[in-house]
Amino acid sequence: MDALSRLYEVVCDRQKNPQEGSYTCYLFEKGLDKILKKVGEESAETIIAAKNNDNNELANEICDLLYHLTVLMAQQNLPVEQVMDILDQRSKKIGNLKQFHNVDKNS
Repeated sequence: MDALSRLYEVVCDRQKNPQEGSYTCYLFEKGLDKILKKVGEESAETIIAAKNNDNNELANEICDLLYHLTVLMAQQNLPVEQVMDILDQRSKKIGNLKQFHNVDKNS
């Protein structure tokens, strides 16, 4: 089992079996708006870390973002397997060039 699947299991367990002092339980208690706010914050912090050209900071921010996205998946009852299946399908398309629409930016 990969790390993301293990994380998803822990997050879902916290959702079903709340534990006092758990940050994950706090997020579920506060609800979707709080979870979405944290996803947005972590996205911005990931962007800043990338712009700062600090791979250690970037790796940590990506982990924070993945954690909050995992909480969001659990909140929305989106199985991690569904996301992983889509990633798997997309990985098979690597190398296929998309046709982009030509857009007249002067209009």
